[in-house]
Amino acid sequence: MANNGLQIKGAGGSEGGIIQFIIGLAMMIGGGYLFLNSIHVMSNFGMGRGLYRMGGMSITTGMVLIPFMIGIALVFYDSKNYFGWVLAVGSVLALVLGVIASTRFSLSGMSLFDLLMILVLFFGGLGIFMNSLKNMDSS
Repeated sequence: MANNGLQIKGAGGSEGGIIQFIIGLAMMIGGGYLFLNSIHVMSNFGMGRGLYRMGGMSITTGMVLIPFMIGIALVFYDSKNYFGWVLAVGSVLALVLGVIASTRFSLSGMSLFDLLMILVLFFGGLGIFMNSLKNMDSS
């Protein structure tokens, strides 16, 4: 069969190997999955807990809901009331930021073998992946 000038390119349009690309990508995904699976996410968010601290006073999540309720009432009374929209949107934004700020991450206990496997999979896969993107010698 004639080639007709068509040339099959490797990963990323380079002359690198497509098999290396797939193996490297699979190793990176496996290592990343194992790493993210070993992280525990916890939150201290609660209705009676302090969300923000202004001066010497702690603002709780329940206190943030009061302007939200007032803002919703003002918006339902008159939808063109900008003060009601500012109260409602500002309160929701404060709640979302409070949830994000109260989130804690911790790495679960693992053996040295587990950690080494995660690191070898991820960074070894990254090396193979990056190697597949460079041009290979045709000789």
